[in-house]
Amino acid sequence: MLESKRTAKLILEDGSVFYGTSFGYPQSVAGEVVFNTGMTGYPESLTDPSYYGQILVLTFPLIGNYGMPPGANWEDQFKWYEAPKGMIRALVVDDYSHDYSHWQAQISLAQWLYNQKIPAISGVDTRALTKRIREKGVMLARLVIGNEDVPFYDPNKENLVAKVSIEAPVLYGKGSKRVVVVDCGCKHSILDELLQRDVEVLRVPWNYPAEDEKADGILISSGPGDPALCTETIEHTQNILRKGTPTFGICLGHQIMALAIGGQTYKMKYGHRSQNQPVINRETGRAYITSQNHGFAVDESSISADWKPLFSNINDETSEGLVHKSGRFFSTQFHPEASPGPTDTRFLFDRFIGLLK
Repeated sequence: MLESKRTAKLILEDGSVFYGTSFGYPQSVAGEVVFNTGMTGYPESLTDPSYYGQILVLTFPLIGNYGMPPGANWEDQFKWYEAPKGMIRALVVDDYSHDYSHWQAQISLAQWLYNQKIPAISGVDTRALTKRIREKGVMLARLVIGNEDVPFYDPNKENLVAKVSIEAPVLYGKGSKRVVVVDCGCKHSILDELLQRDVEVLRVPWNYPAEDEKADGILISSGPGDPALCTETIEHTQNILRKGTPTFGICLGHQIMALAIGGQTYKMKYGHRSQNQPVINRETGRAYITSQNHGFAVDESSISADWKPLFSNINDETSEGLVHKSGRFFSTQFHPEASPGPTDTRFLFDRFIGLLK
């Protein structure tokens, strides 16, 4: 049951304080504060495992106006959400809409957050907050509700992938080809894109020896945190690449593949979290608008000569994808499955499926 409104404040690591009103679950929390510039798609963002441990700031001023879609059973969750539960640490918005209207909505955002035990704050000048993060970079923050204070907490010091991955293998669909998905925090939409292409999908935990499975192809999924902490995944990926199984890495999977071949990653100032990041295909010169959600990037200069850039970010020239000279292994930093965001690059799943012989 929802409580009455309570005073809340967001305290940043640099001492900045933003005041507002609590909605959602009335509990103080701490994490890393980041912003997303998408205008729609908050149900998908709130359940994206890549946000695990993070306090999410939505820059679009009005949030909650279309409520939350069904989610009582697995079929609904798989259709409307990116994970079976909320993944963010807390939510920060400017204007929360208590009244919602959408033909698919079954619950308000505030009630959903309460049910998920996720706190939130409204009435924050998210424009000013976002400008501060852009100037100083992502930083730790505390969301304090009432008099219940909490210490700062840095999620990037932990292996967050181990917290969001499944615990045991799961088999989906039927097909003549089998794809093993290494779940580092895999979004439902990635699985859905594969299943739409009539393949059998075996989803395995982040530290599972996928190289030992019978597979026509392997996909290393997106996920949260510092990729360098996923040492077991990196080692298994090295074995996968040595074996020669066609491999596709998405987001964190892109970073893990880079680390597996001896490359380096680094933490970005404020990351890319939006639905309008422009990338250019280095093979064709064609540009695409992409959905992105990451705070780490691959140092392209550290990649061996057997690999070459596949995509680059047009805004800041950061690495957006790699491809091996054989063509059997490739990766993207952005999300070709979108959800939310533009679907311009879904063809990359077709490229991957085309490698399965």
